Amino acid sequence: MKTEVNERIFQEVSQFLYMESALLDDRDFRGWLDVLTKDIEYRVPLRVTKDEGQGPGFLANMAIMDDTYRSLEVRIRRLETEYSWAEIPPSRTRHYVTNIRIEQGTDENSVQVKSNLLLYRSRGDSPLFDLLSGERHDVLRLSDGQWRLAKRIVYLDQTTLSAHNVSFFF
Repeated sequence: MKTEVNERIFQEVSQFLYMESALLDDRDFRGWLDVLTKDIEYRVPLRVTKDEGQGPGFLANMAIMDDTYRSLEVRIRRLETEYSWAEIPPSRTRHYVTNIRIEQGTDENSVQVKSNLLLYRSRGDSPLFDLLSGERHDVLRLSDGQWRLAKRIVYLDQTTLSAHNVSFFF
């Protein structure tokens, strides 16, 4: 049976996205890993400036992040050690997810979700902060009655990131 996009699905998907953001903001990376599918594709392509009419401005063969479940798990394991120097002191993030749009997925029990993201990040006592915005293209899959993130592509609005590192998740 195919998932029909209706008000109930919209509410479930919205709540999933808010819960997922809370897991990241609370630094519950193991909990976040639990809401991903084992075959997840997680990608943040590199944006370049192009003249109007010259394409979307994203490179297909270069990315800020290009991860699988296994590589995300390795990232999280590293964050749990004392050798994650980019995260000493740990980042404080706040994910603002808005403009959620949902369409029927291409396979059974999945939906395609587009949403806007504003990500605030600060560290330590510094008055400096990072503010990143973009559009997320997600595929959520219903598995055992639970939505899981099966694919995420984040199209950032910036071509040059002011962040000194990207040791956080979008």
